[in-house]
Amino acid sequence: MAKKIAVFASGNGSNFQVIAEQFPVEFLFADKREDYVLERAQNLGVISYTFELKEFENKVAYEEAIVELLDKHQIDLVVLAGYMKIVSHTLLSAYEGRIINIHPAYLPEFPGAHGIEDAWKAGVSQSGVTVHWVDSGVDTGQIIKQVRVPRLADDTLDSFETRIHEAEYQLYPEVLRELGVEG
Repeated sequence: MAKKIAVFASGNGSNFQVIAEQFPVEFLFADKREDYVLERAQNLGVISYTFELKEFENKVAYEEAIVELLDKHQIDLVVLAGYMKIVSHTLLSAYEGRIINIHPAYLPEFPGAHGIEDAWKAGVSQSGVTVHWVDSGVDTGQIIKQVRVPRLADDTLDSFETRIHEAEYQLYPEVLRELGVEG
């Protein structure tokens, strides 16, 4: 039986688009009502849900609502694709071992929200992309697969970032296939 995936994204949603064009996505969850990724989902015919943390009493209640959605849709794998919220205990305990994330750096180098900029500012000769299991830390889960992206002599931050995103668009679908998600 095919694995059912839900993609969680924030903002633009380019990784979501790449995934949704190659795999059946049960639903998209966006954490802000104005995120462009919601428009992408609509254009691709993918069901989407959105609610914001500030609409709930606390993060536990927020994540309980997310778990309810995941359970309702019988999701096998949660795919974080630029989702900018830290997954906390409530969601993690309900879906432990079933949440993956993509990070725009070669972990454990440059964890956190600004992996590309941090690598650039550090003047590294290469960075990369990592897909990993989500645990209670920030970008500390077991690594599934990584790819290096060199920093070229004529790179600008923008060109470096573009190449890292291009590597993401290749790596994430590859990992999903390896995890048994059928396209």
